[in-house]
Amino acid sequence: MSVLGNAIPAWETAAYLRTLPAIRERCGRVHDLAKEGKLQYFEYHPDKEEDVAKFCIDLMKRDYGDNFASIQPHGRWRHLDTSVPRIQPLQSKWTAHPTNAPDTKEQARRTVDLFLVSVLLDAGAGSQWKYVEESTGLTFSRSEGLGVASVHMFKSGLFSSDPQQPYRVDAAGLEKVTAEKVAAAMQVSDTNPMVGIEGRAALLSNLSKALKANPQFFGNDGRPGNVVDFLETQGKSDPSSSTFTVPLAALWSALIDGLNLIWPSRISLAGVSLGDVWPCPVLKAQAGSKFQEGDDLVPFHKLTQWLTYSLIEVLERNLGWKLEGVEDMTGLPEYRNGGLLVDLGVLTLKADHDLPKDAKSGLPRVPPSHPAIVEWRAMTVIELDRIADLIRTKLGLTASQLTLAQVLEGATWKGGREIAKLKRPETGGPPIEIESDGTVF
Repeated sequence: MSVLGNAIPAWETAAYLRTLPAIRERCGRVHDLAKEGKLQYFEYHPDKEEDVAKFCIDLMKRDYGDNFASIQPHGRWRHLDTSVPRIQPLQSKWTAHPTNAPDTKEQARRTVDLFLVSVLLDAGAGSQWKYVEESTGLTFSRSEGLGVASVHMFKSGLFSSDPQQPYRVDAAGLEKVTAEKVAAAMQVSDTNPMVGIEGRAALLSNLSKALKANPQFFGNDGRPGNVVDFLETQGKSDPSSSTFTVPLAALWSALIDGLNLIWPSRISLAGVSLGDVWPCPVLKAQAGSKFQEGDDLVPFHKLTQWLTYSLIEVLERNLGWKLEGVEDMTGLPEYRNGGLLVDLGVLTLKADHDLPKDAKSGLPRVPPSHPAIVEWRAMTVIELDRIADLIRTKLGLTASQLTLAQVLEGATWKGGREIAKLKRPETGGPPIEIESDGTVF
């Protein structure tokens, strides 16, 4: 998508901004400006990338020795199994049913049901919220706490319309979910506050509408797990290897198009709601007279990508399928990966920045729509590719031997969390705070 030549119809630009390749391309434009020192809020220090790669490699060697192949992919499964396994025991419980054990495909549908809702509940909860798991007595916070809480919400039948079958999510069940029910299930109180409760409940309500509106993906009963049946029609078997292959584009289409109604109304182009797509003023300024509508917009689709990474693992582990085209996925532009870059000096805020500061922490604090956050996130996407390549080069590994999903899990996301704890031990929060509404981060 170029700003040169004939005018591009706005509807075509809107469609493009909802694709995976658009994420790298538009973030790459921002990164190019950073190399020229033309960002509005950040200075870019590529020499510091070596420090990030070394920090990440040290973490990987600490946790995995030289067995980097054992690093599991970044996905919701890790959070749901925090401290103790929860998914495999749940699946084993299903198959042990004496009279109505689900087949492999139904197990996958149930797991997709759980993972999809869990990911949608995964936006930032704030630094004060905690979840205490009754069965283990363990206490969790942030993504892990949200994940563990979502498992128990699912097991309780909160998202199911069928009292006889709690282990499912469907449109009718989601219609019954309220902010009060979500707050109660997540143990929210005046002394245990959570950011974005209303936003989470609204997301689930909108999910119900999206599931009903897209039976081609989710069936007539509006069930997320029915995407398994849709994907089966899009794949093909390889007789030589007995492998069933599904194009990633089919899964992406089901999620980005089928779930479009869940995202709050932010930015639309040609009547299309774009989702996690934001204007970056420096792109417009650089385009000058060649600017066309939509040229300043940068897509991230973080939650959709997080969901895609998570469901890829379910489809591959539960069904033995292979997803083709995974290389189009990017690193996730969220505060852990982005925080690592700021805390280790790859990105520094310009001295004359005008970002408001939080009264308590003294750190910059702005909403996700702020140009500084858009620049930060765009730089994060490209830098994660660069850091991953540096790590592989230093370890003598190829992209197939150490995937981006493994780098996210074993290095950058974990590294962002660990450096945050060192620099801000009281909260472990990011170096730049985001005013979360429960739907973006």
